[in-house]
Amino acid sequence: MADTLIITKRDEQSIWMAALSGTHATDLRIASASDESTSLVGNIYIGKVRKVQKNIDAAFIEIADRQQCYFNIAANPDAIYTKKGNSKKIAEGDELLVQVIRDGLKTKLPALSGNLELPGQYLVLTGNDNRIGISGKLSQSTKERLKEWMKPFAREKYGFIVRTNAGEASREEIEAEAKKLEEQYLHLLKTAPYRTCFSALKTSEPVWIEMLRNTYTADLTSIITDDPQIYNSLEHYLKENDLQNLSKLRLYQDDLLPLYKLCRLEREIDLATSRQVWLKSGGYLVIDPTEALTVIDVNTGKYSGKKLRRETLKTINLEAAKEAARQIRLRNLSGIILIDFINMENKEDQKELLAFLESRLFADPVKTRLIDMTKLELVEITRKKVHKTLKEQIAALESEKESLSQKD
Repeated sequence: MADTLIITKRDEQSIWMAALSGTHATDLRIASASDESTSLVGNIYIGKVRKVQKNIDAAFIEIADRQQCYFNIAANPDAIYTKKGNSKKIAEGDELLVQVIRDGLKTKLPALSGNLELPGQYLVLTGNDNRIGISGKLSQSTKERLKEWMKPFAREKYGFIVRTNAGEASREEIEAEAKKLEEQYLHLLKTAPYRTCFSALKTSEPVWIEMLRNTYTADLTSIITDDPQIYNSLEHYLKENDLQNLSKLRLYQDDLLPLYKLCRLEREIDLATSRQVWLKSGGYLVIDPTEALTVIDVNTGKYSGKKLRRETLKTINLEAAKEAARQIRLRNLSGIILIDFINMENKEDQKELLAFLESRLFADPVKTRLIDMTKLELVEITRKKVHKTLKEQIAALESEKESLSQKD
């Protein structure tokens, strides 16, 4: 778990964010300081259906700025229309409420959902899903307590997901946020029919607020930024949503030693974009992302341990599993991920390795699943795609800087 959250204005064009556990990063994010390049994820629009592709059960919907997006019809049977033609099924010309759930990447369009979600510090309101879900990362007794607290908020057409952060919140804080999210959702549904097509009904919060909201704040001791505007934004958010953590917020001011240098963020970013990652045991990982999947290869390297071979292999593989889970999160890898561990003949050792890896992946705030070990003894993992990978974030920022320099 992270104990420090760093948000630094690296220069006029870029913002670096890192969740640190001691001196090592557990999460990294690089974003543009300009509004034009921020993520669309979380934004809610009135979109217009431009094309329906029946053979792939998809629609292509236009949102603001003529942006075409992909919409999975089967996954959205209860979409909310603001303008509907005669057809019962989705059709060209229909207008409906949509939320961006994945940014566009290379040849892939941004992805939309008709099941709207409104995130808070402790809860997520889920449109078209009336279940009350509790984070699996909480203890059973905490789950039971939160489930009892949420009973008065059982609704017919929407529900809630109770986040891990809720484990440290009071009943009053949980109830206040549930009411606030309800008011926002109902207001959005009430006003949408009167808004014009392509209107943005909700825009996502600044990236640093998202970073804070997705960090387990109970373990945080410090939230530090060196930018006064970001500090004011964080202060306002904490006062409104998370007052108990307001005292952890600090504005760093030292012209001689910039915050990113103090926290050695350049080194952390370099390590998180390197193809090869060394392990303390002397082994190393080789991480190769491709268009279709990411392969992580575990190698013995210069391991110099003198234990028996079985114990040696298990030691390297367990260390590799821990580091692989960290690197997946740091680099924001997604889709299909294959890990080629060093072969272990002992089945019990294999089971122990898979159980350990699964426990490390479980801490990831982005939905990550360990599928199984294949017949070729490759461990298969899937991770939900939300934002660009760390390398893609850096590339997008460099491209923006180059574009700005050409204009000058």
